[in-house]
Amino acid sequence: MIRHIVLSSLALASPVLAAPDGAAIYADLCASCHAETRLGGTGPALIPESLGRLQGEKLAAVIAAGRPATQMPSFASTLSAAEIAAVAAYVSAPLATLPVWTTTEISATRQMTDYQPAAAPVFSGDPLNITLVVETGDHHVSVLDGDSLAVLDRFETPVAVHGGPKFSPDGRFVFIMSRDGWVQKYDIWSLSEVGRIRAGLNSRNIAMSADGKWLAVANYLPNTLTILSTEDMTVKKVVEITGRDHRPSRVSAVYQAPQRETFVLALKDLPEIWEIATDEDGGPYSEGLVHSNENGMEEAVGVERGLFARRRIALSAPLDDFFFSPDYRNLIGSNRESQTGVVVNLDVGREIAELPLPGMPHLGSGITWDRNGHKVMATPHLTEGMLSVIDMNDWSLITSIPTDGPGFFLRSHDSTPYLWADVFTGENKGHIHIIDKQSLEIIRTLIPEPGKTVAHTEFTRDGRYALVSIWEMDGAVIVYDAATLEEITRLPMSKPAGKYNVWNKITFEDGTSH
Repeated sequence: MIRHIVLSSLALASPVLAAPDGAAIYADLCASCHAETRLGGTGPALIPESLGRLQGEKLAAVIAAGRPATQMPSFASTLSAAEIAAVAAYVSAPLATLPVWTTTEISATRQMTDYQPAAAPVFSGDPLNITLVVETGDHHVSVLDGDSLAVLDRFETPVAVHGGPKFSPDGRFVFIMSRDGWVQKYDIWSLSEVGRIRAGLNSRNIAMSADGKWLAVANYLPNTLTILSTEDMTVKKVVEITGRDHRPSRVSAVYQAPQRETFVLALKDLPEIWEIATDEDGGPYSEGLVHSNENGMEEAVGVERGLFARRRIALSAPLDDFFFSPDYRNLIGSNRESQTGVVVNLDVGREIAELPLPGMPHLGSGITWDRNGHKVMATPHLTEGMLSVIDMNDWSLITSIPTDGPGFFLRSHDSTPYLWADVFTGENKGHIHIIDKQSLEIIRTLIPEPGKTVAHTEFTRDGRYALVSIWEMDGAVIVYDAATLEEITRLPMSKPAGKYNVWNKITFEDGTSH
């Protein structure tokens, strides 16, 4: 009894401290940059759809330490560990209601500069041999002359650029997108930003129409495809993404199909792909076109007509990632939860083949080339140390090439007999395999910076140089002689994640992803 009284007295004398209020701390310290809605302002959106894998301890570490070379400060000296955890939990929680992000809200974010467009390039190098280097370490892009290897400009981008930049057909303008939906237009000739607009709240990638007039933005949040005018960055149309059963869906990705004059997009949450016309005639549609209906039976399609007309194609499962044959008649896609890929013929509108692709293929990084009179494709695998090589004539697996670990990117060029495959994760990350495109044998393995992530090869216009990233904060772009495989120089960069050569992209060079 005496012990009970003593303990009770101590409890009364030491009141329990209230748990930190993450919402209140956010409103006090974070809302000025990230907005009270958590949908982003000068800083990115802080919602689960934008944070992705940045959760738990990783998120708390960013709040505590800040982000070097950005406006994100360190809060380690301001907040306790418990308060940091409370803020991390608050921004990781789903929003109570989904935000409205229509043409009105998008248009209100449009910001155009007063730059004066140059009549000709303001630099002496080949404007089609420019390579853009996306530096995610401090959210900049370096404009690299492919001949002299000089950095002509370095400009700030929205936070967390995602997906490959897209160039206008003449190579003059480039459009860059961030994960929180900002789209930036930059004039390469003038080395100046033109403007930007926030087309979504959490976005996946962008695609440009074959005529260069329209830019499509694939969104996770809201469930839309935003179509912008490339001329003045105004909103042309916001397409609500719902399936035949009226359920909403995120967009996995959108790509241009140039010969078809369409955008092709896959629905993340529903087994459908859409083809959207980007010309006034309504794309390659014709009377009598068929597709597979929900029961797997072929039926005539009563397609929409005109600009942005939509066509649906039913699938056996949703696609997370996809790739095209060079003529864009066939789409090769995969579902991350399956061990197979599918081939969808866009002419007839149905699946025509299944591919054995275990180990989570990264089809978005797939490439094609000619081998023994056949067009072949290869894809790395995100969870297995191998590359799959597929014969695109009959969709058979030619071989699986064992590698030193899971890879992320493949690159080649018409002028080189080799493809370059990185090892992105695992104990051998930083290895780069040089593979003969005819024998499919690894002829050399480069280890340019042991223990560091080295990835993403890009070639200059003529294929003379291969550029590889040391994917670290104190990283660099390594320039190799593509013929001798000897290192030429290193250009210091801040976590250079991707490199994109104008010529390779606008000509849809076989060795690069599209």
